[in-house]
Amino acid sequence: MPTPTTHTIPFGNATTWAKVWTPEAPVPGALPLVVLHGGPGMAHNYLLNLAELTSTGRTVILYDQLGCGNSTHLPEADADFWVPQVFVDEFHNLLAYFDLDQYHLLGQSWGGMLGAEIAVRQPEGMASLAICNSPASMELWMEAAAELRSDLPTDVQETLTRHEAAGTVDHSEYKAAAAVFYERHVCRVSPMPQDFVDSEAQMEAEPTVYHTMNGPNEFHILGTLRNWSVINRLPQITAPTLVVAGEFDEATPATWAPFVSAIPTVTSHVFAGASHCSHLEQPEIFRATIAAHLAAHDSPARHNP
Repeated sequence: MPTPTTHTIPFGNATTWAKVWTPEAPVPGALPLVVLHGGPGMAHNYLLNLAELTSTGRTVILYDQLGCGNSTHLPEADADFWVPQVFVDEFHNLLAYFDLDQYHLLGQSWGGMLGAEIAVRQPEGMASLAICNSPASMELWMEAAAELRSDLPTDVQETLTRHEAAGTVDHSEYKAAAAVFYERHVCRVSPMPQDFVDSEAQMEAEPTVYHTMNGPNEFHILGTLRNWSVINRLPQITAPTLVVAGEFDEATPATWAPFVSAIPTVTSHVFAGASHCSHLEQPEIFRATIAAHLAAHDSPARHNP
């Protein structure tokens, strides 16, 4: 894999940190891929293996969204600052910095939600969209989480409920119970891959974005995204879209069904045996699926070299 370059991009009074992999043998017409990480606030680390898509002859760009990782942290910003529009604006600022007039966009988890938020605005130059392991609304996400949680062992459920009622979600007992959910529905690789551990560690060290927008964990949603939905706007997406998820994903089929039913040009794929981090659990199959989608929507120059 080629050696990446790093960039610090001015964004208002802050900066966005990005890492770019440029293929050693670029393929004519193979458009750049921009990757949106999840969380919100999980940083780019756990998506690093997607940089191997440079093998398809395209540039791959990963970046840390505002408030996490190597980008500017704003722990004292008001809660109402942390809304999707901030990250939509940051994305377009990144496009301008790299002078990208055509590109593919892939978002994982919250990144897929953000990708949809970007796509409904019909930006010029978006050749395709990949929504990976993402819900179309937080109401659907919370309903799915409640259903999955009801299938956890009784003692685990009781521990979660007791600490949530007491407001002691930082207790080690609560975290251990939450880990049972994560091992079933977030990442089924044991031990957790180091890239995921790195993303989670930086989020826990400074959790402003995750805690403000989401909440203490994946299924206890208290933040500014609680009422988020893109469902009614999905017919506005003009980019050809691929929707993927894992068989045991916390993003259950009910959460992403609106993408498939409402986006005009869309295909979907479920990775058997995988969960929310399908790209970490089945990296080769995941990348091959994404690569086929990208190639199908590259510049015509790719198909007529």
